[in-house]
Amino acid sequence: MGFATHLGPWLLGTVKDTTGTTAGTIRNIGATVVSQSGTVGVANTSAITLCVLPAGAQIINIVCDVTTAFAGTTGNTITVQTAGGTSLVTFGSATTTPLALGRNATVFTSSAGAVAAMLNVGSTDLILQVIYACAGTASGGAATVTVNYAVRGSDGSANPASA
Repeated sequence: MGFATHLGPWLLGTVKDTTGTTAGTIRNIGATVVSQSGTVGVANTSAITLCVLPAGAQIINIVCDVTTAFAGTTGNTITVQTAGGTSLVTFGSATTTPLALGRNATVFTSSAGAVAAMLNVGSTDLILQVIYACAGTASGGAATVTVNYAVRGSDGSANPASA
């Protein structure tokens, strides 16, 4: 098995051009959902690159799978942010128990900048970073963070303007 590259939305099904208004006569265009993953551990207390998303992509979700439980004395957090510092999601809590083994729930930020970045990463590729933090003394742990996103045109379009 090898690697392949492609740009933007796919033409799906057999209808190349819309010729009517009913199913079977309307062109079906869709975006491919893909993912990128990276690891983070207790040594990553400064921002490290998690992945790079293509221009125009739409972030669907971000998940954190803890493969080795974090054992800090007081809460642990893993934050995913843009290279510009806009926080997108934080896993864990700085004030409660450490991140446990397994898939962790997300707490998405509600800032306008975060929402805009999730809907369209912009007209250039976007670097996402990950940072680990512990309010107490960190003593171990590892996780894989996965970003699922839709590949769209570099302008964020999911459909071409014309055939």
